[in-house]
Amino acid sequence: MTPEELHEAAEKARAEARRFRHTIRVCTAAGCSSTGGLAVEQAMRDASKGVEGGCRIVGVGCQGLCAAGPSVRVDPSGSLFGGVRPDDAAKIVSTLDGSAFPERAIDPNQPFFAKQKRIVLKNCGVIDPDRLEDYLAVGGYGALAKALSELTPAEVIDEMTKSGLRGRGGAGYPTGLKWTTVSKARGEPKYVVCNADEGDPGAFMDRSVLEGDPHRVLEGIILAAYAVGASHGYIYVRVEYPLAVERLTRAIKAARRAGFLGQYICGTKFSFQLELRLGAGAYVCGEETALMASIEGGRGTPQPRPPYPAESGLWGSPTLINNVETFANVAPIVEHGGEWFARVGTSSSKGTKVFALAGRVRNTGLIEVPMGMSLAEIIHDIGGGVPDGKLKAVQTGGPSGGCIPASKLDTPVDYESLRELGSIMGSGGMIVMDESSSMVEVARYFMDFSRTESCGKCVPCRVGTVQLHDMLQRILRGEGTSSTLEALERLCDVVQTGSLCGLGQSAPNPVLSTLRFFRSEYEALLTRGETAEASAAPEVAHG
Repeated sequence: MTPEELHEAAEKARAEARRFRHTIRVCTAAGCSSTGGLAVEQAMRDASKGVEGGCRIVGVGCQGLCAAGPSVRVDPSGSLFGGVRPDDAAKIVSTLDGSAFPERAIDPNQPFFAKQKRIVLKNCGVIDPDRLEDYLAVGGYGALAKALSELTPAEVIDEMTKSGLRGRGGAGYPTGLKWTTVSKARGEPKYVVCNADEGDPGAFMDRSVLEGDPHRVLEGIILAAYAVGASHGYIYVRVEYPLAVERLTRAIKAARRAGFLGQYICGTKFSFQLELRLGAGAYVCGEETALMASIEGGRGTPQPRPPYPAESGLWGSPTLINNVETFANVAPIVEHGGEWFARVGTSSSKGTKVFALAGRVRNTGLIEVPMGMSLAEIIHDIGGGVPDGKLKAVQTGGPSGGCIPASKLDTPVDYESLRELGSIMGSGGMIVMDESSSMVEVARYFMDFSRTESCGKCVPCRVGTVQLHDMLQRILRGEGTSSTLEALERLCDVVQTGSLCGLGQSAPNPVLSTLRFFRSEYEALLTRGETAEASAAPEVAHG
């Protein structure tokens, strides 16, 4: 498909959509599907037959407010409904003539929606993820056509550098610098890898993007391949995401048929092949060297670095690895320019960030906010606050992150500010906790996750996470002493400094952050242990 053909296809798709006077968008993402979204979609199709002017029913990705799923949006009125059941279909269709249905209505102008800025999620909940035509209608693959016809690979990288985009997988490494390194690296062929092995408890950002707008991710991957000179790529996605896998598979086939993948893309000399690789659910395969080992058919265990993947990655060749959200930012940056993106966010953390807002908060769901927004604004304004009781802490960064107390909610969400509090941005999990949560139990939960997911290759992680978990268990049972607490802190330092990869190096973070801000909860649990130790001492001495 040449740029001219792309323009014609986009115009045709928009004209097709304009044939319908009304459009009803039903969330069919994994969350809403699990609560009856597919049945609601079918009911809408049945109820809308014969509507004057035509009514198009579209199954879409996540519309954001998961707490009110299954959700339905009606256009052009902009009406939004939540908690919809199949037997509500006729009433919603009746609103097309101006009738009200307040029982299911949601205010589309409430802070949950109004305070977000959607770049990555712009098309999620709007287009049919299974129709390439829908993506073309909103300008899809336009950035790719622009790059191939107007920009050199170096100019594409320059826009990425100007944007200030940092990797959204957690480390926050400058994307433009990584692309530059791969483009200059010697060796052929070069590879591009999309890390979609999202495994943090409570995280569903990448899954939602893949389910709701897979072509946006594909376009970013293809642009990256053009920029760094790669001829082959892989999307490594966990097998536990069946809907994402299905939609990605269909999107790749559609892109290949349309000429966006394969030979002579958009009528140019550029060629690129892309394949899916399914992970078996090992959390450690989110680490890039373990991920590459898995793609190559080996056991997914980390390797020492250097060399880094940018110089020696898949099969010893230069390899670019970014995560789903990073690639989803690429097309809009190329389309609008790096400076456009850099105007959003803070001086060191540019753009927006997608979060999975979960836990003890009213408006659980998928959100995208400008970098630098405070935790308080996210939780109280967008999230609607804690439903009952009082907010105690918010956990960011998953098992590698930390727990931030309510007293620090004025902290802006950016890479440096979170790191100062002993937490990290991570891939975007954000779990809100109220006063009913035991912070020692929270630390034990995440340590249990880390010890279970450890690959066992290095001793500090394999043995250290087990011992840390055992210590936390003893403290929770009231069997710990002050010496147990001291040993816990020393072992955290050993695991951090001695582990081979990021899993072990960051595993103590939940323990250290809860010790820093909620130490009194640990000390309160030591009372029984201290008493037992004191009463036993004379018997040992006289024995």
